[in-house]
Amino acid sequence: MNALAALFPDGWVHYLAGGVLIGAGIGLVFVGTGLIGGASSFFSATLSWLDRAPGFRVEGLAASRRWRLVYAIGMLLGAASWWAGRGGAPWLTAVPAWQLALGGVIGGFGARLGGGCTSGHGVCGLGNLQLPSLVSVMVFLSTAALTAHLLAAVR
Repeated sequence: MNALAALFPDGWVHYLAGGVLIGAGIGLVFVGTGLIGGASSFFSATLSWLDRAPGFRVEGLAASRRWRLVYAIGMLLGAASWWAGRGGAPWLTAVPAWQLALGGVIGGFGARLGGGCTSGHGVCGLGNLQLPSLVSVMVFLSTAALTAHLLAAVR
């Protein structure tokens, strides 16, 4: 029990609840639409309204942009309601804005290169027992661990 407390000093029940809610939400999207509810395709689908470049005019993206926009708004509203329910100050980070922006660009590039993001591959793809998603998740996690260790060594 001490090992569990060391791994989760603030408890583990809220992590379990979050995982169940994420799984239920993704399952609802799949049952309701037959589509995989990854988050990175939202950006490309939404840009298909504005950009006429072939990369943003993919038929599947353009056809799904309305529900992906609602999906993204739902994620934002869910996060906002969680913060409101906490009753505390908004979360702040000591990470400089340029590092956050660079991380977002690198993450976005990786999601395009890998054919999906951590939610698409990690939640949806693994839930559907897709081997390419397993490989993608292994690459995501090993890259994240390596990056964290390299940045910790530099500081």
